[in-house]
Amino acid sequence: MRSRARRFLIPFYLLLGACMPVSPSDTPTRAAAAVESSLPPVKTFSVPQPTRPLASNSDIARDFLDLAFSLESGRGLQSFTRFEGPIRVRVTGAPPPTLNADLNRLLHRLRNEAGIDIARADSGPSNVTIQAVTRAEIRDHLPTAACFVVPNVNSLKEYGAARRSTRVSWSRLKSRERLAIFLPNDSSPQEARDCLHEELAQALGPLNDLYRLPDSVFNDDNVHTVLTGFDMLILRAYYDPALRNGMSRNEVADRLPGILARINPAGQNGAPRRVTKTPRVWIEAVQTALGPGAGPSERRVAANEALNVASAMGWRDHRRAFSHYAMGRLLQSVDPEAAQDQFVLAQRFFGTSEETRLHRAYVASQLAAYAISANRPEDALYLLSAHLGTAARHENAALLATLMMLRAEALEMSGQVSEGRQVRLDSLGWARYGFGSDWAVRAKLREIGSLSPLRRSRSAL
Repeated sequence: MRSRARRFLIPFYLLLGACMPVSPSDTPTRAAAAVESSLPPVKTFSVPQPTRPLASNSDIARDFLDLAFSLESGRGLQSFTRFEGPIRVRVTGAPPPTLNADLNRLLHRLRNEAGIDIARADSGPSNVTIQAVTRAEIRDHLPTAACFVVPNVNSLKEYGAARRSTRVSWSRLKSRERLAIFLPNDSSPQEARDCLHEELAQALGPLNDLYRLPDSVFNDDNVHTVLTGFDMLILRAYYDPALRNGMSRNEVADRLPGILARINPAGQNGAPRRVTKTPRVWIEAVQTALGPGAGPSERRVAANEALNVASAMGWRDHRRAFSHYAMGRLLQSVDPEAAQDQFVLAQRFFGTSEETRLHRAYVASQLAAYAISANRPEDALYLLSAHLGTAARHENAALLATLMMLRAEALEMSGQVSEGRQVRLDSLGWARYGFGSDWAVRAKLREIGSLSPLRRSRSAL
């Protein structure tokens, strides 16, 4: 079995506390997160707005090979595998209300952006079965996973019977013909959608994740939650007629320059960045800092090691920024001032590139929260102003709702009470999609409301 369980979800959402667990195995999964009503209706995104990849074709070719010929554990894959012919997808189990619409939108994007012949199976056999089950059922099989994908089965029951056999091993696979994705039906709509995007992308294409990719779901930092323009280009290349099952890494490498020149002519003239590979010592330090099983002091030691490695490597990219961000998260409860210094450094290293715009939105939420708690609402409004559109463009409802709630708090603190109340009301539909149940939405409102010194002073009276 390839237990590449989505090792951990590093939640960037404001004040969400501890990170989700890490699994050291090899099965594609996502780590975990429900849906009710006395609040305004759930809001959903409509028209996708992916941006084209900015990397040169030579960089994309290198990334493609590292994504296609390795598992996350670092184990190499000997041959290229994909589906051949039309791909048909069916949904079984008890899907949540939003899943069908999200799946239809994703399949439309895969057909139009990646050129893949993929559609729903109304009847007859399917190549991909998406089974919606409870989180408890998923965790009975993979305790650290919120969702996962395995080859050569159609159901969770079938997987349970085969899980210790080579039948479900990704490294033994010669071609992709039948596989199953297991998604939670009792998580938030966004968590189910995020799982859908990542697991279906990995069912179709790469089985690896790379920290060096700033604009991809194929990255364990989990910044991106829906398939990006880069991801669609990788999948388009995956299903190019020039490639076939069984090819070696060298054979694929020989064909990639021609494929990319044809499908991504804009990347032909870009200067290669030659980003260094990410050493295992940095990956392991980040996993210790933000994964399960370590105590607070051990986490901070690991985060400091990640920073030292990033500095020694001479990184000035999003990985250096992420190292500072992780340290900031770990310092928040013990030294808020030092945490803010780390967030400022993270923002500096994320830079001004289009590829890290979403990363900067996450950091802005932390800096704005600090400004609100320090009774500086105008600073908070300035910090937030550029990022609401970014969260919307990247279809991240949880982040969008968080930014809107912060903006509402800052508006009210600065005397714009009616506008603040309207922004807060508008945030609730997005919060219902991003966080799920009424209690989760209200908990987020309370967390952000508690930042305001005005509210704290009133409650102290």
